[in-house]
Amino acid sequence: MFHIILHQPEIPQNTGSIGRLCVNNGATLHLIHPLGFETTDYYLRRAGLDYWEKLEPSHYDDWDDFLARNPAKRLWFFSTKGGTAAHPGVLGLRGRPGVRSGDGRAARGHPGRHKDQLVRIPMLGDHHRSLNLAQAVAIGLYEGLRQTEDW
Repeated sequence: MFHIILHQPEIPQNTGSIGRLCVNNGATLHLIHPLGFETTDYYLRRAGLDYWEKLEPSHYDDWDDFLARNPAKRLWFFSTKGGTAAHPGVLGLRGRPGVRSGDGRAARGHPGRHKDQLVRIPMLGDHHRSLNLAQAVAIGLYEGLRQTEDW
């Protein structure tokens, strides 16, 4: 099982789409507060459609609360600041599913204690800055599933 961790997500539509992705793939969603919206938000529910009712996200007061309640097997942070480019072998997940993280704070980055676990998703275009959070989480989750499910 994969776990998607959103650290202080700000955009309800991204979180709704990610919740839908979690339901469709048997992943667990972890939401680290403060959130930039209420979980009853119209846009969150619209993006998550009827999948949101099937999702039981875990909520945490802050990053330390998450770590205290979830001794992590493995954490990967997808960031434009990552030194290692994501490619088929970088996550090393075959036979060892772990904890996966996407950072919800698109404008402010990830919890800074885990710099050695930053992974960058390559972008080839001339005018790139970053991917949408839901897109980045989907790329990371499906790469993990590809490695563990022998797709």
